[in-house]
Amino acid sequence: MNLLTLFWAFLKIGFFTIGGGYASLPLVQDVAVEGGLITYDEFADMIAIAEMTPGPIALNVATFVGAKLGGFAGSVLATLGFITLPFLIVLLLALLYYRYKNFRIIDNVLKTLRPAVSALIASAGAAIVTFAVTQGRGLILTIGAVDMFAVGGIVLCVAVLRIKKIKVNPIFVMLAAGVCGGAYYYFAA
Repeated sequence: MNLLTLFWAFLKIGFFTIGGGYASLPLVQDVAVEGGLITYDEFADMIAIAEMTPGPIALNVATFVGAKLGGFAGSVLATLGFITLPFLIVLLLALLYYRYKNFRIIDNVLKTLRPAVSALIASAGAAIVTFAVTQGRGLILTIGAVDMFAVGGIVLCVAVLRIKKIKVNPIFVMLAAGVCGGAYYYFAA
């Protein structure tokens, strides 16, 4: 993929997913993975790294995909492509919002967009989970009598329950998940 095509692809992704976040991941996946430019494994790894990297996940993924496909120049152009139109559109919307914020239609439009964004996020998550379960790097691993995939599932369930119900610091949950993942890949190698 040449650099101009890369910029154009991320310009379109940025336009259709103003605000970025997880809503942009299915579009990045469509361009990069379904287009045969990177593998699902690489995409999943980029998402994992983007989660741990400071800054918005969508912007980080755009930067990582750009770097993979075009080196440093690719990362810069993918990043600029991703943020240019949203920046201009959000600037315009902010001006309009402050001028017309008391109109009921504005509130209704924002409420209407929420389910669509939720569906896009769920789609990206479902694609990654489906890949991990069906085509991942060999998910069945036992250490002694312990199934590490089951341990990871238990950590996930406990993490969701603890974060929501008991308000455990997410850093501890991430550390526990990291230990499980590290053990999994250490013993899988």
